[in-house]
Amino acid sequence: MKTYIELLRVKGVTRILVSQLLARFPHGMLSIAFLIHVEQVHHSFAAAGLVVGAISLGEAIAGPISSRLMARWGIRPLLGGMGLVSVITLSSMAIFPLSVPVLVVLGFIGGCAFPPIQPAVRTIYPKLVPNRLLTPLFSLDASAQEIIWIVGPVLTTFIAMQVGSMEAVLAAMAFLVGGGIWFITSPSVGQVRIPRSKRRLGGVLTRPPVIISTLLGLSLVACFSAVEAGIIGLFGEDGPEAGTILAIYAVGSLVGGLAWGHREIAPWSMTRRLLLVTAGLVGAMFVTDFWWLSVMLFISGLGVAPALTVLFANVSATMKFSETAESYAWIGSGQLIGAGIGSAVAGLCIDHYGAQTAIVAAAIFSLITALGALVTYKWSPDLRGGHGAPLPDTGPVETIS
Repeated sequence: MKTYIELLRVKGVTRILVSQLLARFPHGMLSIAFLIHVEQVHHSFAAAGLVVGAISLGEAIAGPISSRLMARWGIRPLLGGMGLVSVITLSSMAIFPLSVPVLVVLGFIGGCAFPPIQPAVRTIYPKLVPNRLLTPLFSLDASAQEIIWIVGPVLTTFIAMQVGSMEAVLAAMAFLVGGGIWFITSPSVGQVRIPRSKRRLGGVLTRPPVIISTLLGLSLVACFSAVEAGIIGLFGEDGPEAGTILAIYAVGSLVGGLAWGHREIAPWSMTRRLLLVTAGLVGAMFVTDFWWLSVMLFISGLGVAPALTVLFANVSATMKFSETAESYAWIGSGQLIGAGIGSAVAGLCIDHYGAQTAIVAAAIFSLITALGALVTYKWSPDLRGGHGAPLPDTGPVETIS
């Protein structure tokens, strides 16, 4: 805990960490909110999965492009403009009675406009703290974001049940507006200027750590998305059970991240952490009792934040500073595509074979991720010894004092 206390004492870290967390809160709310909203309006989990998938696909496609534009237009103007468009589009989907095809199209547009806050903040982190504190900061970030998945599902299901699904979507948009403004106006954001990358768009995908982290992130988040849909399918949206179980899953991740976040990262660390994720999901496949699922998903969650820490730390240690924003965006795109795939597959499983098969699908996604990490571990950097900062660019990095 001394390491985390030291981190939070560094000027600007607490505001950046908390504000970006609030701005990213919709990621823990929108999928559940739209799953409930579209299912209530159109009476189909498959249709709801398609809408959620369209939002994720739009954000995945636009993420790498918008992240590169941060170097040209600046972080603040880009995030502010995109956030405005996304809030208007996604709010309209909840307010107006629209057909499924229209919802899919608007969801895609709203996803494309969703501001790339995660690539921005992960690019800023190396400029805020010394090298020895960078890996713990990534771990603290990965752990803290689990608050999104603890509070988000519970808050969303509560609002949807007590007030309405439209209000649940609008509450998510309120977090984006409030957190986004707080993040954009942070002095630390204004002090960083990202140099333009000399590579073409997508050139970073030729680097093994980026492509490996992107693919592993895709299948890992597909697992989370399938779990989410499966739990909602099992317990419905009319009671607190679904949100509570998903919150317990996130608490496990928070505990795991804080417990192991200070540990140095070796090439095989990803595989070991994913085995814990898989073990819990395999246990959850066979029994649908509330308490059994809660325990199994808590165990699975213990490996989630530590695994995500490896994904981001590997990229930070192997890429130039000018390339980190796009690299993180590709990882984010992979995760968003994974969320769409997981939602779509789980929706089809629920409609045709029952909600429990969505948990089976999640376990399969997790197993695929663990096997992928095992096969590719020799291409993962060895970060023992505190080697985690981005490689320097050949030119000076402009900052504003």
